[in-house]
Amino acid sequence: MKIQNALYLIPVPLGGSIENSIPNENLKIIKEIRFFFVESRREAVRFLISSGVNVDECSFFELSEHTKENADLSPFLLKIKDGNAVGVISDAGCPAVGDPGNRAVEEAHKLGFRVIPLVGPSSMILSLMASGLNGQNFAFLGYLPIKTGERASFLRKIESRAINENQTQLFIEAPYRNAKLFDAILKTCRAETRLCVACGLTSEREFVRTLSVAEWKKSPIPPFEKIPTMFLLGK
Repeated sequence: MKIQNALYLIPVPLGGSIENSIPNENLKIIKEIRFFFVESRREAVRFLISSGVNVDECSFFELSEHTKENADLSPFLLKIKDGNAVGVISDAGCPAVGDPGNRAVEEAHKLGFRVIPLVGPSSMILSLMASGLNGQNFAFLGYLPIKTGERASFLRKIESRAINENQTQLFIEAPYRNAKLFDAILKTCRAETRLCVACGLTSEREFVRTLSVAEWKKSPIPPFEKIPTMFLLGK
């Protein structure tokens, strides 16, 4: 395969194996890349080694929520101008969507470089597909406020949007706080509002279920303890 002088957006597994979630064509491309923007060097190295890449030959630029806003990404991107391919890797799923990797993509466009997204798993799309909620009009909100009062206010705001605009609202939480967010949703939202809980997608622990808030109050707590979970509110 002839690899392009471009910025490649490289999905990684959400929880399942590389063999079951990453196309072979991706692996061929990855093995040809030696320069990577990564959310976490440790996680990226683990993925690349599993993909058969000799990481000793690779260079990494950590691009995470802790990277300074004025950090200059152009020197690393200019590797493309020198005839190389550069990759972007998130800790899980697709890079640059709900992920700091979008900064590299933005800068690549400014510099006039080609951007090539590769096929792979996205927790947002997979959970929306499986939710039964509106897939024509939706919004991903990232993390909700942590403080109780602010979170309740925000939940009421997005619930109103979900009901009045029929716009599915997707959001996430740090895995160890899943139970607190779930409890806040049940305490704050209307009985008829539908909530989808999608956790452990593509892994052996995968669980996806959509019920009204009233029905969730009568049901067992979802098995989302310490695993990535997507929450969706809808009409």
